[in-house]
Parts: sequence; structure tokens; C-alpha cells
Amino acid sequence: MIRKGVSKLPIGVSTKHALKILEKLPSISRKVGVLEERFHSSIVSSPLIQLLSLNESVESTRIEGTQVTFSDMVEEQHDTNPRKEIIEVQNYHNALMEGYHQINNGCLISTRMIKDLHEILMKDARGAKQAAGDYRKIQNFIGPSKKIEEASYIPVSAGEIESFMNNLELFMNGHPYGEVLSQEHLSSDLYCFDENADALIKTAIIHAQFESIHPFLDGNGRLGRILIVLNLIQSKLISMPTFFVSEELEKEKARYYDMLNVTRGINPEWGDWILFFMQASERMADQLNHKLHQAEKLAEYGLKKCETNSEKTMWLYTFRDPFATVKKASSQTKVSANTARNAFNRLVDKELLYTEKDVKRNKKYRNYDLMRILRD
Repeated sequence: MIRKGVSKLPIGVSTKHALKILEKLPSISRKVGVLEERFHSSIVSSPLIQLLSLNESVESTRIEGTQVTFSDMVEEQHDTNPRKEIIEVQNYHNALMEGYHQINNGCLISTRMIKDLHEILMKDARGAKQAAGDYRKIQNFIGPSKKIEEASYIPVSAGEIESFMNNLELFMNGHPYGEVLSQEHLSSDLYCFDENADALIKTAIIHAQFESIHPFLDGNGRLGRILIVLNLIQSKLISMPTFFVSEELEKEKARYYDMLNVTRGINPEWGDWILFFMQASERMADQLNHKLHQAEKLAEYGLKKCETNSEKTMWLYTFRDPFATVKKASSQTKVSANTARNAFNRLVDKELLYTEKDVKRNKKYRNYDLMRILRD
């Protein structure tokens, strides 16, 4: 069955689904809250934010078929002539961080911001010629082939995009004059999740609705997953880009796409999608809490083995850049190159870092223990 179009927000779910969602919500919110508190107190929180957001960029683009691993990205992110797939992941990371900085400066997520982030996302990447930063002007569809008759979903027409995106913006931010969104399209026996719904529930709805509107010719999936993080920050559930769901979505990609598809058409089934999203969020919260705990233990273990301040500085620097070079570490930490090199070599002797013995120039000092934690 081909599903066509999508209803405007807000959405309704059965009472049975609403009870399951509301029953599950406190546990997940508590786990995300614990993660938020730990990031504010951890000695490795600041450097890890960059690495975790980079990993999110990798996992989200992998959903779209990009064959780049987290290790590839750490290894190649500073290459002067990167391959297209590395550019695509870096663009995702740049768009994510740009959105975060704008929200941190008091901006709300708007259709203007979404267009700006899309332009960053598509810069010099695959599909970059496909109207970066502009809504599509033609009908598109989602399916296994290039034949529309084989599509699993046909989004709203190009002429309707503006109206649906404005509706999405009002759902995210609320009406500037306090007016509420119409619920006339909802059956009276459904439980309504409106613009005042809990942040996690709203985020699930926002992501699915954006994917269903499919406003751009390319990059919709990646931008839609950026909106997950940005809305959680805007809603103050998290204060920094530290909580991501793409890794869990990528593990169950077929189910992810199926769950999105049931929110579409004339009889949308939102309850199953929201529950799926919340379950993925809970698993991700558990994973991130574990990763942060293990990274903290590793950092403390290494600091106990460090004998000088320069060793401590270089050790903690590798939690930001696990495949570090003397040149970059020296520039970032304002420690002289000779001091940085000597400190790195002592960390190698202490078996905290690894470097290739036969390489003489541009040696990389690798924190493999940290990489193992972040990849697990």
C-alpha cells in the first residue's frame, strides 16, 4: 500500500498507546537527566562532547548508506583533501554544532534556521547540486526504485511544503500570540499530544513529521536527525549536544523506516512510532551513561600514572583528539611542541598511548582504550 501525504500537527494516539507512553516517560527522562548531570561534573565532559557529536554524525550518515566508521572519521577528519564521504560526515557535524550555537544564543528552531542548516549539510557533498537550502520544487517519493508506482510513501506536494513547515514550526515553538493549534482533524476518541507535550514525545513527533514532509530533494533524513538533538536542547531536556539516538536507529534501520511510515497517510498510527523512539532513546541513554562512566575511569587511571603537568595536559587532550599529533596538540593547548612531544612519548612508555615505532614525521599518538569505549 502506498501511503500519501501526512496530516498537520498536533497528533492523536489511542488511550492504550497514551498510557504506555506516559508510563514509560519518567524512567527515560530520569536517565537522560542523570546523563546531563554527569556531563556537568565530569573531568572529560568538554572533550567528549566533540567526540560523541562526531560519532552521532557518523551513525546518522551511515543510515543513509555512507560507509564511514568512527575510526575513519577520527583518523581523516583533518585531511586537507578529504574524500566525499568524510565531507558528508563533517558537514553533518558542522550543521549540528551551528544549530546548537544558534539555540545557545537565544534563537528558536525556525524554517529559516532549517534552510540554513540544510545548506551547510549539502556543501560540497553528494546531492550538493540539489537546491541546497531551498525547498524542493517537484514531487518526490520514497521507495526501493525510481518508479513512483513502487513507492512506499509519496510526501506532500511541493506547493504544500511551506504550509506544513510553518505548522511544524508552530508546533516546535508555540504560537507567538499564545494561540493553540487546531485539533479539528483529530478524532474525539484519541489522546492528543499537542505543542505542550513532554520534550521527548514532542521530539519524536517533530522528527517523524519533518521526514514525512520531506521538504528537500536530498538530506532530509540527516537534517531530521539533527532536529532531534536541537529540539532536546531547545526544550532544555539537555543543555549541550550530548544525547543522540542515531546509533540505535541505525541498528534497527528497517524497523525505523517502517515505524516512520505508519505515521503517514489518512490513518496514521503515531503510538507505535513514539514508543519505538522512546525505547531507542532509553537504550541510548543507558549506553551513553556507560560510555561516560568508562571514559571517566580511564581518565582517572591515566592521571594517576602521569608525573608532570604536561603529561596530564596531553593525556586529557587525547580525550578530545584520540589520534593526536604534536603539532595540533601544541596549537590547541599552547604547550610547546618539544614539551608536547616529550609528554606524549612518556605516555607511550607508560602504555597509556600507542604510536608507530617506524614513523618519524607527523606521528600520531593514539588513545586506543578511549576509542574502544566509544565504539562499544
